[in-house]
Amino acid sequence: MIKIRIHAIAGIIGFLTILTFWLSTLISETLGSHTDIAAVKNAILWGMIVLIPCLIMTGATGVSLGKGWADPRISAKRKRMPLIAGNGLIVLVPSAVFLAHLANSGNFGTVFYGVQTLELLVGAVNLALMGLNIRDGLALRKPLPRTPAS
Repeated sequence: MIKIRIHAIAGIIGFLTILTFWLSTLISETLGSHTDIAAVKNAILWGMIVLIPCLIMTGATGVSLGKGWADPRISAKRKRMPLIAGNGLIVLVPSAVFLAHLANSGNFGTVFYGVQTLELLVGAVNLALMGLNIRDGLALRKPLPRTPAS
């Protein structure tokens, strides 16, 4: 029971942290100054101190909780997780570091906005995939509907 709670709490904190990063970026890019954008980029780097352990806990507890289950919702979550993790490790974390560096240097050129666009798109994909995982996790609290025997 405690593992289920850790999984749920860490997953929700991870999702909300990424959503906060995404919305803060979008708002600072559309309404803020270069100084605001740089502040958001630096805050995102600090926010990874919360995000990364939450995602590790979510993944570890999820693997442990899903062992031996044949439920299609678990299978779907298993298939989404490599995409979420890959997007994070290959695109989102390096982009965050690179964008913070560019913003702190005052370099808001084509490269900055190209990488920023990629980060927002991949972040939106991850939020959608994580949202599906949350939906399926909540659905696991209820049994699958039974089909009548024919």
